[in-house]
Amino acid sequence: MGPPAATIVIPTRDRPGYLDVALASLVPQAQAAGAELLVVLDGPDPASAAIARRHGARVVTLPRPRGLNAARNAGVEAATGDVIAFVDDDVRARPGWLRALLAAAAATPERDVFTGPIHAVLEGGGPRACGREDPPITAFDAGAADRDVAVAWGANLAIRRAAFETVGRFDEAIHGGGDEEEWLARYRGTGGRIRYVAAA
Repeated sequence: MGPPAATIVIPTRDRPGYLDVALASLVPQAQAAGAELLVVLDGPDPASAAIARRHGARVVTLPRPRGLNAARNAGVEAATGDVIAFVDDDVRARPGWLRALLAAAAATPERDVFTGPIHAVLEGGGPRACGREDPPITAFDAGAADRDVAVAWGANLAIRRAAFETVGRFDEAIHGGGDEEEWLARYRGTGGRIRYVAAA
């Protein structure tokens, strides 16, 4: 049996309730595509480990919390698929998400990075605001057609293993919002292009 079609990497830290929802949306897609599911715990987290194992995901645990980029890098090291699809632990993937990403990767072998829409779902009515501020959450939509874009976010980000061999790993010294942006800037600096997949 060869390597899986892809590895879905979910970095997480102490959010077992969110992880349970994310995995429930991802497991059927991974099974249908023959993909591997990998949960990376940013430090010991028995509750999240139990949920990951209940869903049939493989678990990698960092010995101490080191941040999201360290967890992503651990996922890259442990992944066996050629396409490594990162999602956040609070994502609910729509049906067809993985199928669309893998179809785009097969159709555009000259691209190594793929992304898709990220739609926010606010619980409890959302934050209080006067209406002029952007919400303090990640959202992204580049339209209904596949095309190249300048940015992508770690909540919905697929990268071929070859790109890590060229560009290197995520910078573990960067923490907080935009932690994936430095890697993407390095990737674009090599002439790499990011493909937006509307159905993903």
